[in-house]
Amino acid sequence: MTVTTADTPPPALRLPKRRGVELLLLVGAVLVPVYGYAAVGLARNGAVPPDVAGYGGGLGLLALLAHLAVRFRAPYADPLLLPIAVLLNGLGLVLIYRLDLETPKDQAAPTQLVWSTLGVALFIVVVVFLRDHRVLQRYAYLSVATALVLLILPIFFPPVNGAKIWIRVGGLSFQPGEFAKILLAVFFAAYLAANRNALAFTGRRIWRLQFPTGRVLGPIVAIWVLSVGVLVLERDLGTSLLFFGLFVIMLYVATGRTGWIAVGLLLAAVGAFVVGSLEPHVHSRVQDWLDPFATIAAGRGPSQLAQSLFAFAAGGMLGTGLGLGHSILIGFATKSDFILATAGEELGLTGLTAIFLLYALLVARGYRAGLALRDPFGRLLSIGLASILALQVFVIAGGVMGLIPLTGMAMPFLAQGGSSVVTNWIIVALLIRLSDQARRPQPAHAETGVIAAKPKDPAPGPKGTGPGPKGGGAAPGPKGTTPGPKDVP
Repeated sequence: MTVTTADTPPPALRLPKRRGVELLLLVGAVLVPVYGYAAVGLARNGAVPPDVAGYGGGLGLLALLAHLAVRFRAPYADPLLLPIAVLLNGLGLVLIYRLDLETPKDQAAPTQLVWSTLGVALFIVVVVFLRDHRVLQRYAYLSVATALVLLILPIFFPPVNGAKIWIRVGGLSFQPGEFAKILLAVFFAAYLAANRNALAFTGRRIWRLQFPTGRVLGPIVAIWVLSVGVLVLERDLGTSLLFFGLFVIMLYVATGRTGWIAVGLLLAAVGAFVVGSLEPHVHSRVQDWLDPFATIAAGRGPSQLAQSLFAFAAGGMLGTGLGLGHSILIGFATKSDFILATAGEELGLTGLTAIFLLYALLVARGYRAGLALRDPFGRLLSIGLASILALQVFVIAGGVMGLIPLTGMAMPFLAQGGSSVVTNWIIVALLIRLSDQARRPQPAHAETGVIAAKPKDPAPGPKGTGPGPKGGGAAPGPKGTTPGPKDVP
């Protein structure tokens, strides 16, 4: 009788939760803004601000509460998402505080701190109570209906700086379009996940591009056209460009057809030309982009874009130092649309590059979570949310640097804007939940954090007599003895 032994299974693979790494990074993410806050006080007044300990303690408390929510409710989440958000939010508070010193009658930092606290609170709510991102897929049509209502509401309120994007009730004001972008991302992800095969493989083929049938593509195009049309009427061209880019990116990810990118770029070029030619407000921004120094030659002084370019140039490689720049000359939008110019002047190209790398890392980790998810809805939602951040950074940075015509939007986490910072914290919370699902072990081993490596299947025996060593008979029985006929399944 031949005695054979089973192959020893490979060792189990233990997935690290990396919450300790996250906590260590959070310490650094809090200390950097505290140092910046102290540097501003030293540069402007020659002394460290007396409330620097309170600022550091408050920011540290918010970071700790968010960390505890992630540790206990999303233990396998990406350890970089939360520290990056805390660091960017902290830097934004420092830059706004620095600009407040130039405008004593217009203090924005305290209000921004309140909105940041609300954003972190909503972050905790999402992480704690949203246990499975797939629940959002059930509310796709409710999400899009709510988004359209939020987009339409500002039409009934007076414009602010030429754009009807604000709702003001008493002393409270917010931009509903900021929240609508998350709801539209949920709808796009749910609809495209449910119809991805029909979008990719049905319809007519024209010029190497598979065009789906109108029954499949029609509803999502109608929603997109309606939302963008409302935004154009409200003169919110930055958000309309964001929605357009989000639609094209998610359609490409869902279908895998590169032709959609070409179609999207073509439509964007045509739309930009038409709107830039017919809309006076947009046309003036295009003219300012083509010749930012025209107002200087005409004797009217530098425009906002020209002042922004001067600020970037003055910063050089290492910057003038926090609190020592003159970006306040840009005007009324210094703390919002042009906050990046203050960073470029006072932190220099080095600091500006570090900020861009933080954004790039935040977006990349969102994409990574999407690629690791198995369900199409989660994959599309993660990539869509990360793309929202990427598009915002590109549109704003390109506008204030003269790369593209300027559009009014808020730099994520950095710029003044309560609606923006709250929305961005919700986006990070959703990415935390998605990354936790992507890295979470199989349910059978979730308690221990161990995934048992799957042993190799033995080769089948002759004539289908069950697997066995070298293809002969069944697997060995207890104590290494070969099972009898009754043991063979």
